[in-house]
Amino acid sequence: MLTRLSVRQVVLIEKLDLNFESGLAVFTGETGAGKSILLDSLSLALGTRADAGLVRQGEKEASVTACFSVPMSHASGVLLTEHGMAFDGEIILRRTITADGRSRAFINDEPVSVGFLRTVGDTLVEIHGQFASHRLLNPATHLDTLDAYGALADLEADCRRAYQMWRYKKEQRDAAEQNLMQAQKDEAYLRDSVADLERLNPRPDEEEALIQRRTTLMNGEKIVTALNTAYALLADDENGCARQLGEALAQLEHANAWADQALSGITEQVSQATALLEDAAATLEKSTADFGDVSELPTIDDRLFALRDMARKHQVDIAELPNVLEQMKEKLSQVDKGATTIADFARQEEQARLAYMTCAEKLSLARGQAAERLDASVGRELPALKLGKAVFQTAVERLPDTAWSATGVDKVAFLVSTNKGTPLMPINKVASGGELARFMLALKVNLADTDDVNTLVFDEVDSGVGGATAAAVGARLARLGQTHQVLVVTHSPQVAAHGATHFTVRKEETAAGVLTTVDQLTDQARTDELARMLSGASVTQTARTMAQELLDTCSKT
Repeated sequence: MLTRLSVRQVVLIEKLDLNFESGLAVFTGETGAGKSILLDSLSLALGTRADAGLVRQGEKEASVTACFSVPMSHASGVLLTEHGMAFDGEIILRRTITADGRSRAFINDEPVSVGFLRTVGDTLVEIHGQFASHRLLNPATHLDTLDAYGALADLEADCRRAYQMWRYKKEQRDAAEQNLMQAQKDEAYLRDSVADLERLNPRPDEEEALIQRRTTLMNGEKIVTALNTAYALLADDENGCARQLGEALAQLEHANAWADQALSGITEQVSQATALLEDAAATLEKSTADFGDVSELPTIDDRLFALRDMARKHQVDIAELPNVLEQMKEKLSQVDKGATTIADFARQEEQARLAYMTCAEKLSLARGQAAERLDASVGRELPALKLGKAVFQTAVERLPDTAWSATGVDKVAFLVSTNKGTPLMPINKVASGGELARFMLALKVNLADTDDVNTLVFDEVDSGVGGATAAAVGARLARLGQTHQVLVVTHSPQVAAHGATHFTVRKEETAAGVLTTVDQLTDQARTDELARMLSGASVTQTARTMAQELLDTCSKT
C-alpha cells in the first residue's frame, strides 16, 4: 500500500508530505483548492506523461516521491528482481521534471526508464475517474479478471499444459513433414553419397593411424639398420651375446654338477635369460622384414587422399565421416518410413488436440458460470449507485480456432448499457466521468478478493449524485477499504463520512503567492469540514449536529 507521498514544487504545492494508512482515505476541499493537483502528482510518480506545466512557476524542478510497502511475493517485487534491482518489501517511486520538460524516473533511488516506472506503478495503484483506468478498461485484462473471480486457476493451468502438449505434438509432425520433404528432395544425392561412403568405409581414428604408419615407413631404412645392428650384437655366431651366454650356461651346468646341485638357482636364471635372448633375436629378424618393404606407402597415400577428398566434399573432418554416413542413412530411412512416422505424429497430435479441447471446454463452461455470478453481483450494486437503468454483462465469446491459445478458446469482454433499450457496448466506450467510476466501484467491490493491486484511487465517483446514492457509494468504498487501501476525492459529505482518515485540501494566499496545502483532520476538525460540506461557507450548529449524526451513522455501518 501507499505509505507516504512527498510533493515538491508542483503547480500550487510548494512542499507537501503525507502519510497514509490502510483503509479508506477521503480528500475534500472547495472546488479549485487543488485536489486534482494532488492526483496529478501521484500519477506523475506512477509514470504518466510529464508536463512542464506541472512545475511551480519560478522553480527549476518539480519532484514527487511515492513510497509503498508490499508483500515480498507482490508482482512489483518480481519485476524489480527480474531487472536485477534490490527489493526488501519497500518500493520508492520518484519522478522529477524540469521547467524545460525534461523528466527522470527512479525506483529505490536507481535511475530507470519512465516505461519501467509505469509498469511497476501499474502493479501498485489503479486510478478510476477522470483519469484512465489502468486495468479494467483494457479488454486484454478481462479474461484474467474473470478467471480470478471464478477461482479458475487450476482449470486454466490444465488448459495451458494441454495446449503446450498439443503445440509440441504439432511441431513434431511439422518437423517430420519438413524432414521428409527435404529427404525426398535430396534422395538421389543421399543414396549416391551413402554408396560412396560405404565403399570407402571410413573408420574412427583411421587418419591418425595411417599418418603414423606412413611416418614409420618413411623412416624404414633407419629402422632396418638399427634392427640389423641390434641383431648382430645379440646373435652373431662368434661375438654375439647369445654365443657368450651359451658358454656361460655350459660352465654353470658343469659347476652345478660338481657342487651337488647347489648352483641350480643361478643356473636356471641364466638358462631363462638364454631362452629370452634367443626369442628376442628371432623377433628382431622378423621385424626387419616389416620395416624394410616401402611398397605399402602408395597404398597409404591413396587411402589418405581418398579420405581427405571425401571429407572436403562433406565439409567435415575425416574423423566425422563415419557420423556423416550414419546421418545420411537416417535421412534415407526417413524417406522409407517417413509416411508412417508422420501418420504416427498426426495421431498423437489429434489426441493432444482432443485433450486440449476437453480442458478448454471445461474452462469455458466454468467461465460462463462465473460470468453469470459476476453479472448478478454487479447488477445488485448498480441501483444503489444511481445506475438502476444500466446493465452490466460479461460476454464470453468463442474464438475462431486460429486464435485458440494456452488460455483457452474464449474471448471475454465487460459490456454495459447505461440506459434501457441501448445496446451493450464495451465498458470503455460508453461510460465516462463519475458514471464510469461508479461502474468500476461496483466491479471492484466484487473483485476485491482477487485483485493484486492494493491501492485504488477514485475521482468523481460521486459526480452527479447525492443523498442516498452518495451514502451507498460511501458504504461500498468503506467495504472496499476493508481489503484495499482506497483514496477518494469527493465533494459528498455522505462519502467523506465513511473515511477511516480524512484529509482536507485548501488554497491559501501567502506572501510567496497562492499555495495548496493538505491537512489530516482531527475528529473535531473533521466534523467542521463535514458541516461545511453540508451547509456551505456559513457553518451553523445545525450543520455540525447533522455532520456528527452522519459520522455516527457511518461508524455503525
